[in-house]
Amino acid sequence: MATIRVSPTFLKPRSYLNLLKINLFNRQRDLPIDLKAVRKSISLFLAYKKVFSGEVTVHFVTKRAICKLHAQFFNDPTPTDCISFPYAQEKEAFDPMLGEVFVCPKVAEEYDPENPQAEIILYIVHGLLHLLGYDDQDKKERARMRRAEKAALQLLKLCN
Repeated sequence: MATIRVSPTFLKPRSYLNLLKINLFNRQRDLPIDLKAVRKSISLFLAYKKVFSGEVTVHFVTKRAICKLHAQFFNDPTPTDCISFPYAQEKEAFDPMLGEVFVCPKVAEEYDPENPQAEIILYIVHGLLHLLGYDDQDKKERARMRRAEKAALQLLKLCN
């Protein structure tokens, strides 16, 4: 396994790079969410992926809400962990709208009752990778996405 090393300057926010807007909305009560920690994780992940400007929104929603979205947009009424909606790439280059990610903490808690917070971070990383153009529809792309998830989670663990 390759070791990821992070320079101290990578961890320091730079004002000229602070063109990234992260919107967080917690619309569920199943699991407490540390929005400050989530914001830090998203910022570190996007800096790691060299995304320094734009806007991303993450919604934490109930199981009922994620089922409704899943049914509406994917014709599947079953619960899912996260759903991503990348915005069109034709947005102006200076301020691209990356998109939105909907995460269901209840699904995370059901999947990993011992550490649902780590599962939530995985769902966020997965959703953000979709916004950055990663896909998991075929075997090759799924393997690429899993490698990217693993590297990102290793980095976030190292930085927190």
